[in-house]
Amino acid sequence: MSWLPVPPTSEHQVSSRDQATGRVDRVVVKKAERRLYLMRGDQRLRSYPIALGFSPKGHKRREGDGRTPEGRYVIDWKNSASRFRKSLHLSYPNPADARRAAFRHQAPGGMIMIHGQPSGHRDAQPIEGDWTLGCIAVSNPAIEEIWSLTSTGVPIEILP
Repeated sequence: MSWLPVPPTSEHQVSSRDQATGRVDRVVVKKAERRLYLMRGDQRLRSYPIALGFSPKGHKRREGDGRTPEGRYVIDWKNSASRFRKSLHLSYPNPADARRAAFRHQAPGGMIMIHGQPSGHRDAQPIEGDWTLGCIAVSNPAIEEIWSLTSTGVPIEILP
């Protein structure tokens, strides 16, 4: 089962370097609000409008369903050579997601990212509506800022 993730070995701790540089200690996504929040403690540092998967209601159940997952994950790697303007990979599926999908004899999907607009998108405005395959899309200026303020290991909570 190659799609099973390697769970993080420890809970993310905000380093003194991250605190000094203004980096965030968690990300919160509120799907119903179509907003992504960068947080440090209980303080909202930044807020961005988002686009979700093309079928956004409910938790992602299987590959290809167009849903954006709900739950707790971490940013586990970054890709500056993405087919989108930068991307941050989320640790979906977690073990519970993988078990649920396996129980239904389905692949849970993967490659869930926070990313900017497609590389070929020349318009200054982001694509409207929910258009991703399950990812969280933001404007190109937003992904640049999110990229600079987050590091791998930062937890992300995706709420309905």
